[in-house]
Amino acid sequence: MLRDRINEIKNELPKGVTLIAVTKTHGVDVINEAIDCGVTDIGENKVQEVLAKYEYVKPVRWHLIGHLQTNKVKQIVGKVDMIQSVDSLYLAEEINKRCEAIGKTMDVLIQVNAAGEPQKFGVSPQDAEGLAKAISQMPNLRLRGLMHIAPEADDPEDIRKYFKEVKDIFDRLKPQFGKDFDTLSMGMSSDYGVAIEEGSNCVRIGTAIFGKRDYSMIKEK
Repeated sequence: MLRDRINEIKNELPKGVTLIAVTKTHGVDVINEAIDCGVTDIGENKVQEVLAKYEYVKPVRWHLIGHLQTNKVKQIVGKVDMIQSVDSLYLAEEINKRCEAIGKTMDVLIQVNAAGEPQKFGVSPQDAEGLAKAISQMPNLRLRGLMHIAPEADDPEDIRKYFKEVKDIFDRLKPQFGKDFDTLSMGMSSDYGVAIEEGSNCVRIGTAIFGKRDYSMIKEK
């Protein structure tokens, strides 16, 4: 049962680690059931899924965890509570501008591509500090920390080094950006245990909660 899977994962998480239930491709009924079972934060990869589900989902904190195109920023800033996938100055500036227009301050994370995978978004480890400094000067953004998506691996031990590298960056930047810089989002269904061991305090779990995704539910527009 969904409640059992959620409780099992919650019981595994150390105190202070936030569970984000990733609801990509799952329907509103399933999401609302998860909320009834105690889920307080959900993550969506695509803007169109947020827009399709938003008004039908019970009160919850929304996180955009997938790549955000600048031409979709205006559609999403009034809906989500945090954007975890900021990966360029241009995108940050657009989010800041659109949030200013609606009188909102947006919590954001910088996505770091520690493995340098060309198929994934995110700034290089070397560029994270520069982007962080720029975001910290934007009045309608609140820089909360970093996000990382590790490479796929049969053995999570093979990707431990990437979690460690991003945690090192987080620790180096934290003194510069103060108490609001408090979120390190690393770890998914297949690797969240190792991510937590390396310092993650926010995990994004979909398959381990909801099972296999139904990619026929919502098509890319």
